[in-house]
Amino acid sequence: MGTLQTWRKAYGALKDSTKVGLAHVNSDYAELDVAIVKATNHVECPPKERHLRKILVATSAIRPRADVAYCIHALSRRLAKTHNWTVALKILIVIHRLLREGDPTFREELLNFSQRGRILQLSNFKDDSSPIAWDCSAWVRTYALFLEERLECFRILKYDIEAERLPRPAQGQDKQGYSRTRDLDDEELLEQLPALQQLLYRLVGCRPEGAAVGNYIIQYALALVLKESFKIYCAINDGIINLVDKFFEMPRHEAIKALEIYKRAGQQAGNLSDFYEICKGLELARNFQFPVLREPPQSFLTTMEEYIREAPRIVSVPSEALLQLTYRPEEGPSEDAKSSGNEPEPLPSDDVAVSDVEIAPPVPTIPPQNSIETGDLLGLDYGTPNASSIEESNALALAIVPSGSDVAPTFNSVAGQAKDFDPTGWELALVTTPSSNISAANERQLAGGLDSLTLNSLYDEGAYRAGPAACLWCASPQSI
Repeated sequence: MGTLQTWRKAYGALKDSTKVGLAHVNSDYAELDVAIVKATNHVECPPKERHLRKILVATSAIRPRADVAYCIHALSRRLAKTHNWTVALKILIVIHRLLREGDPTFREELLNFSQRGRILQLSNFKDDSSPIAWDCSAWVRTYALFLEERLECFRILKYDIEAERLPRPAQGQDKQGYSRTRDLDDEELLEQLPALQQLLYRLVGCRPEGAAVGNYIIQYALALVLKESFKIYCAINDGIINLVDKFFEMPRHEAIKALEIYKRAGQQAGNLSDFYEICKGLELARNFQFPVLREPPQSFLTTMEEYIREAPRIVSVPSEALLQLTYRPEEGPSEDAKSSGNEPEPLPSDDVAVSDVEIAPPVPTIPPQNSIETGDLLGLDYGTPNASSIEESNALALAIVPSGSDVAPTFNSVAGQAKDFDPTGWELALVTTPSSNISAANERQLAGGLDSLTLNSLYDEGAYRAGPAACLWCASPQSI
């Protein structure tokens, strides 16, 4: 077993020296590549500070963004190719140190790169060269999850929780300052507190197990995690105080989220306390001062739940007016025009319509006094100046106007008649003469209120005027 481990160490040292030689020859960033290889070699010890300083300088604000991007790409490429837990862990330590001590441009570039390349995605990483390497590989995967969650928290909070400088308290106040979560509004508070709690969940999961507990390089990385736990807990604690102050003014849907955050804060306080108890037994904890954790009062949960049952259900209404579809009927004709338009006009026909129902004589109606000239009684005013000449030349001219026609002639008084109106003749009789036998129910009535006797008399008069030659053609229907 010892021979195998010795051979692996020798093989790792040979690979490191080979990569250093290749970096001196083929790389445009030779100094940076050499520093990365030496800081993340196969030796089971933390990265040396002189190599870390060169990487910090290469990713500082005075260097172009292209140099920062190349450094991240080189670290990602080395992490993806290695199957040794020591190399992988030292690469994660370098990234963690750059996040804590480097320029903010490195965090921004690393966040952009991780969204594309998933540099910290090590869920499939394993080193099965030995039982110790197996336990250490499990801790490497957990550590990578914490760093990945740290980047996600930075994306949501828009600032690094570890780089936050707590303000100094004024005279007469407590010694401890407050974090930014103490002054957040409801919306930001409900967004940032779950992100901080998820980060604390990944931090508590970094407890070593098995052979990884006594490993020195793992304890070095765990010390970096412990340093960040204090500010994370402080930010969550201040956020819970702010949440309780605003809770009884929240609508119901926000109060439900706040209650879940409050319950999780109580659970995480107990988990973090157990995590501190494990770390106190390690050698790295000799210089740490662990805070005293206090769980939120559980009795307050009953009051919060009662408020949720009675909280108003407020639904936020968008400021912009929603698009509404309104039906607007098209403007049509007036009511009189609609009533008249629904009834189709009967077309004049040569056939006389016969009705079996007894029709009473028409009651004369008073026409409206308007400036429209009445015209001819039968609607035969075709612009001819002498209507009597047409009558004498065409004795068979007979116009039967339907009763529902719009041009039906109306007359009542002398004032409504035309100037050349002749009150005598068969035209007036055609319209005004009622039937002489209207009492007979079985008598066949004609259209316009005429009966057969009146019509026969009109045919006889027309035949008399036309002369004997037309007597045969103008005979009454009954005589034929």
